This record gives sequence, C-alpha cells and structure tokens, in this order.
Amino acid sequence: MTWSQKIFRIVRVRNSQKKGVLAKLLTAIAESGGNIGSIVLVTETSLHVVRDITITVENESSLATVLDAMRVNEGTKIIEVRDEVLELHQKGKIAIRSRYPIDSLTTLRRVYTPGVAEVCLRIAKDPSQARLYTSISHMVAIVTDGTAVLGLGDIGPLAAMPVMEGKAMLMETLVGLSGIPILLNTKNTDEIIQAVAAIAPTFAAIQLEDISAPRCFEIEERLQAMLDIPVMHDDQHGTAVVSTAALMVATRETGMNLNKAVVGQIGLGAAGHAIGQMVMRLTGNPVYGADLSPEALSRFERSGGIKSDLKEIMAKCDIVVATTGAPNLIKPEMVRKGQIILALSNPNAEIDPDVAMEHGAAFAADGKSVNNVLGFPGIFRGAVDSNAPRITNEMLVAAAETIADMTPSGELVPNPLDKKVHHAVARVVAQTAIKQGIARAEYVPYVEE
Repeated sequence: MTWSQKIFRIVRVRNSQKKGVLAKLLTAIAESGGNIGSIVLVTETSLHVVRDITITVENESSLATVLDAMRVNEGTKIIEVRDEVLELHQKGKIAIRSRYPIDSLTTLRRVYTPGVAEVCLRIAKDPSQARLYTSISHMVAIVTDGTAVLGLGDIGPLAAMPVMEGKAMLMETLVGLSGIPILLNTKNTDEIIQAVAAIAPTFAAIQLEDISAPRCFEIEERLQAMLDIPVMHDDQHGTAVVSTAALMVATRETGMNLNKAVVGQIGLGAAGHAIGQMVMRLTGNPVYGADLSPEALSRFERSGGIKSDLKEIMAKCDIVVATTGAPNLIKPEMVRKGQIILALSNPNAEIDPDVAMEHGAAFAADGKSVNNVLGFPGIFRGAVDSNAPRITNEMLVAAAETIADMTPSGELVPNPLDKKVHHAVARVVAQTAIKQGIARAEYVPYVEE
C-alpha cells in the first residue's frame, strides 16, 4: 500500500482584477514551498476574481508558511482554507443500500415476510443455494487489527477504518464486490483467527489487511486451512503480484532475462517476504534476502531464499527490490551499472530513482509507481466468481503476468483505475482456478451493472 504524508488544501482567494496579481500569487506559493495543483475560477466581476487553488505541502509548518505568503501578496485576500480530504471522509465513504425499492406491500412481502421464508427453507435444505439467493456471493470481509496501517504503524483498528473503507470503495468501483470492513479490537493471534472463522459464513472471501508481521503469516495460513473460502493477506500477496508485474515490465524494457537474473530482496516483512517467494516460484531460482530480524531471515531461508545483507545484495544482484521503510538506505555509490532497482518504501524510498539512474541503474522506480490496487480487486473477483476455496500461487502468478501484459509501452504498470485491467485479472484468475480443478462453480465473467 502506498502512502504519502503530504498535505492537500484548497485555498479560496479573492484577487483584485489587476494585471499580475495572480502571477505574483502563484510565484509566492511556489517560492514559499507549496506545489500548485488545480486552479478553478469560481466567480469574476469587474473588480475581483475568486478562485479555488489546490496546494500541496510537506507538513503543517509548511502550510502555515505558504498561507502567510499568500496573505501578504498585494491584491489577494484568503476567503477560506478547506481540507477536502477530511470533508470527503465525513460520515464515512461507504454505505449498504438496498438493490430494490420497497415501494409497496407486495414488494415488502416478497423481500421480507412471508415470502423470504421460502428462500430460507431452500437454503436450509441445500446450503450451496446461499450463493444464488443471498449477497454472500459478492461479499468480502476486509479484516484488520490496525497494527500495520500504511506507513503509520500500530494506530489501532478505529484509526484504520478510513483505509478499510477505501479498500471497500475500490472493490465496488473496479469489480463490483461488496467489501465490508471488520475492525478487530484484539492483537491476539488466536482471538483474531477465532473471530474471523466465526463470521466467515457471511462472506465469499476474506481479505486480511494491515496486520503486522510476523503474526500475519500465521493468521493467514491457519485461517485458510480452516475455511473453504479464499483468505488473502493483501499486504503480502497483492503487493507481491503488482511488484512482480513491475519486474516483468522492467526486465522487458531493459532486455534483461528475469529467469537468469540474480535477484535480491531487501526487507523481509509481509511485502518483502511475499515478493521474494513469488519471484522464486516464478523463476525457480533462489532470491537473496536481507533483513535486520534474524527471525525474518530464517523464515525466508526456510522458503528457499538465501540469507544475505545489504552490501552483498547491492554487489551481487542484477535486480534489487527494497521494502524496508528506511529512507536513503541504499547509497548512490552502492548502485552498479545496469541494475534494476525498485525502492518501494513510501513516502521516502530507499534511494531516489533519479539518483539511482544517475549512478548507473538501467531502470529504477519507487513505491509511487507500484500500487497494490492493481491486484486485489481482480484477484478476489476471479476467486469468488469461480467459487475457488483458496487463492493459489498459480492464480497470483497469472494475475501478475496479465498486469504486465496490459502495461502500456513506456509505463511500469497500467493505470490503476483502468477497469479493463481488473476485469482481465479476474478472468485469468478464474480460468486458472478452473484449470487447476478447484473451481466449484461455472464461471460467468463479471459484467458491470
């Protein structure tokens, strides 16, 4: 999951209708450290022009500096400063709505008593009918304990809710799934597993989200063993799918053979461990892994990786992926000519891509270019539509290959809002489940209503 700590504000200003006032204002904003986004004309008279100017700054202190510079600009008056991010989140970003209007007693009797009893009895006799006659077939639980939220860390389940709502919005918008946030007020591994298992009958799949390592590995593994619906920790596998797709594109653009390249993974938390595993499964070759945690190194070695460190990886590896959360960890002098470097930590990468390129890298990118929203909606849609009991490694690799294949020339990954990409991912995931013989329903491709 990518994250930026920058602050966005919309500043409504009234400028005198005099030549140069706007130009001087924009210069003042830029020189005081603000980045200018959209400029929208609100009203205009013979004396004044009112505009909404979107500005981006690094922090609250920078915001104050920019606003002070705007206030002293001759001919400018600040009318209002709005935080559209907070406004957008008021009362939440999602809601459950009825698919049909209840506008008559006849309809009421069909959707509720007495008509609903017939449906209940049908499902009681044949539980598989629940997929046909209830919303279970498109409901996905988005479960978190709030221990590893974005780059913010352990902020608790309540503070994680805006992220879970965002995930639900993306699922619904991109592939028509109904994501339901589930906040768990416990960090206990056993309690989390018990809680999710208890509510599982409501859902067609479980998406684990923002649960800290190493607990996330055990929670996902045990839940998948207990349940006959897909369970996927997005911070692991969603990130790995999109990162692997980016590597496929990068090697294609540079002429490097991924199957013959020496790959190093720096940082073996949830995302890093999964990326390393996926690359090993894809290429059949071991990946060098580095982490400060001996436990993480041992886990990676048990998965087929090679214990290493930062210095060795930068010296030996043709491809380097970093997910450490440590800004500027990779020093410019460590970069070798021809390397591919994906420094994926946000908001500050392990090395700036431009710096890496200047010091000889053949290709470099940061986390702003690799967003796991390209993966999880289509993966879950395909798994749910095929009624697969789990999401397999082969399904994940197929998703990565599809994302890479649909990446336009000159880009690292496709546009994350391109629905054609998500629908293609869903289709290939479902088809892979069918080929593997684990699909339990005739696959009907999702068609947007």
